[in-house]
Amino acid sequence: MTPRFGVPSRTRTVVSGHSCSPRRPRVAGDLDLAEECVQDAYLAALDAWNQQGVPDNPGAWLTTAARRRALDAHRRATTLRAKLPLLVEPEAVAPVEPVEEVIPDDRLRLVFTCCHPALSLEAQIALTLRLICGLTTTEIASAFLVPEPTMAARVTRAKKKISAARIAYRVPEPAELPDRLDAVLNVVHLVFTTGHTAPAGDQLLRTDLVDRAIALARMLHQLMPDEREVRGLLALLVLTDARRATRVDADGRFVLLADQDRSRWNRAAIAEGDHLVRDALLGGRPGRFAVQAAIAALHAMAPSYEETDWRQVLGLYDYLTGLWSSPVVELNRTVALAMVAGPAAALARVDELADDPQLAGYRYLPATRADLLRQLGRDREAAAEYRTALALADNAAERGFLTGRLAELGEPHTWQD
Repeated sequence: MTPRFGVPSRTRTVVSGHSCSPRRPRVAGDLDLAEECVQDAYLAALDAWNQQGVPDNPGAWLTTAARRRALDAHRRATTLRAKLPLLVEPEAVAPVEPVEEVIPDDRLRLVFTCCHPALSLEAQIALTLRLICGLTTTEIASAFLVPEPTMAARVTRAKKKISAARIAYRVPEPAELPDRLDAVLNVVHLVFTTGHTAPAGDQLLRTDLVDRAIALARMLHQLMPDEREVRGLLALLVLTDARRATRVDADGRFVLLADQDRSRWNRAAIAEGDHLVRDALLGGRPGRFAVQAAIAALHAMAPSYEETDWRQVLGLYDYLTGLWSSPVVELNRTVALAMVAGPAAALARVDELADDPQLAGYRYLPATRADLLRQLGRDREAAAEYRTALALADNAAERGFLTGRLAELGEPHTWQD
């Protein structure tokens, strides 16, 4: 089979619910004050709306109320900026090219602003996800594969570093945007990932996060159309989201890629993503988002799960592991390895990954091991792994899927088990 995508390879094996609050930090001048003002605005809304009814534009009402509280706080405490310089935008002469014209969307401006290079890349991403995109500490911890207290401490340290170093919170000038792009891409990707498969809750998908991430990716593409990784990210998101309608069954249970009805996939999105990924792979060594998009495109364009070009998928994963050292990527690679070399080879690799501390408590590790054991006819061991995965899963759609797998193995599971 002729490879669909060509990328350089060392081995040459195959060459192929929360809303963003756009303006509140800029007005408040401080993260904690901004959060307090928003909470005050919500309390005021409960009182006012119960008496007067919900306004035509609730978002604008809340934004105005929060802004007024921030301004009042500044009037009462004129020394606040000296003590808490965080997020103060200086009264400087505007650049020749106003950043509002370069980045017309206020949400995207704030993402770029919060991704401050004085912080580590990890801190930039975590802080932006928490403060600008509204993800909970639990959701961010899940995305980073760390315990919630660890992530809470990282966010706190990042805020303290900004305050102690008196780092001005200002919208970066156009020339500064490329240096912040990597963090911004990661932020958008993690917002999408959190929405694509919610870590917890009754629904597999959080459409608010998915749609927000895709919108931000589209704005990034308009802003930086020549950046290949921007094209790669947008391609990855639209190709992955093209399967939205088929990811759960009528009972709300998760449906594996192999079992999804491909006739219901969004063909317009697939065509768009395929075009974007081809452009992202041109012009030299592609980045990790472009390679991930190429993998997603191979899945999306295949007539069936079995007819997927698994050798090329495996080759792309081999290349991706050289770009991005991630145990999750390694675990995903084992699915392709099983299709190429058989489930026994894949199981051996999964067993090696089980020693990685980053995957401790990661529900997809025992779930993957269970599926491979099931393919090998080792049903009793598979059932034990499904139970382990079930104990780690907090999403109802995934729990339903795992419960169904146990039932198929003659190991019924009740919610009380």
